[in-house]
Amino acid sequence: MGTNSPFIDRVSLSDGYVSFFERLLILIGGKVDVLPTLYGWYHLLCFAIVIALCALVFFKARNLSDKQMDRILGITTAILVVFEVYKQLLYTYNPGNDSWVYEWYAFPFQFCSTPMYVMLAAVLIKNEKVRTALYAYLATYGLFAGAVVMIYPGDVFSTYFGINAQTMIHHGAMVVIGVLMYVSGRAKLSHKTILKALPVFGIAVAIALGLNVLYHFFGDPNQTFNMFFISPYYPCTLAVLNLFYGKVPYVVFLMIYVLGFTAAGYIMSLIATGSKKLYDIVRAKCSSQKQNDQPKEGVI
Repeated sequence: MGTNSPFIDRVSLSDGYVSFFERLLILIGGKVDVLPTLYGWYHLLCFAIVIALCALVFFKARNLSDKQMDRILGITTAILVVFEVYKQLLYTYNPGNDSWVYEWYAFPFQFCSTPMYVMLAAVLIKNEKVRTALYAYLATYGLFAGAVVMIYPGDVFSTYFGINAQTMIHHGAMVVIGVLMYVSGRAKLSHKTILKALPVFGIAVAIALGLNVLYHFFGDPNQTFNMFFISPYYPCTLAVLNLFYGKVPYVVFLMIYVLGFTAAGYIMSLIATGSKKLYDIVRAKCSSQKQNDQPKEGVI
C-alpha cells in the first residue's frame, strides 16, 4: 500500500516477474512511433468498419428476441470489459521503478465508460420499465458519445497501438449498439425517448460527482481524479463546457452540463427519426417505380 493514500497500490515485484510483465505488456501494447492521425488510414478504417456493422444491424437485427438481445449485449460488454482491463494494466505498470502504480485519472467511470455498465445492467435487470430506460440511454447519450469520438477522436490516440484499438472498439461499439436499439425497436423513435434516458444519465452524473468528492477527501492529492470532468476541484477541459467552468456558479455549470448532454442525446433521437422517415420515402418511391415498370396485364 502507498504511503500517501490507501487508495494507491504499489506492489514491488521480483526482477524476473517484472521482466516478464514488462515484456508482455510491451508486446501486447504494441508501441508505435507515430500516433494515428485524424482521418488518417487507421481512423478511416475503423470508421468504415463501424459503418459496415451499422448497415449489418439495419438489415439483420429488426426482429431480435429478448434472449438474442441479451446475448448481443452480454458479448459486447464482455469484450469491452476485457479491453478496459487491458488498458488499465498498460496505464498502471511503471517499468521505471518496477512497480504497479494506479493512475487515478484513468479510472473507468468517464461518460464514455457508462454504456459498458448500462449494457450489463440491461442484461441483468428484468424489470421492463428499467430496461426501457437503459435501452433509451444507449440510443441517445451512448450513441452521441460514441459518434463524437468516432468522428473526431481528438486526443484519444496513444503511443500504444493496443490503446488505439481499445478506444476505437469501445466507441465504435457504442455507435453500433445505439443504432441497434432503434433498429430493434428497443428505443422508440419518439421525443419521449430522451426523457426515459434522462434518469439513467442523472444517476450516472450523481455517481461521478460522488466519486469526485470522495477522492478529494480520501485520494492522493498528487493525482488528478475528474470523472465526467465535473469535479468541483479541477477545471473542466471539455470543449465548450470549459468556457463556463469557473465563470458561473458551480451549480449553474452542472445544470449546463446536464442540459447540454441531454440536448446532444435528443439530437441523436431526431437523427434516427429523420433517417427512418427518409428510408421510408426512398423505399416507397422504389416500390412505386418497380410497380410502374411491370408490364400491364393483357398488354404484349
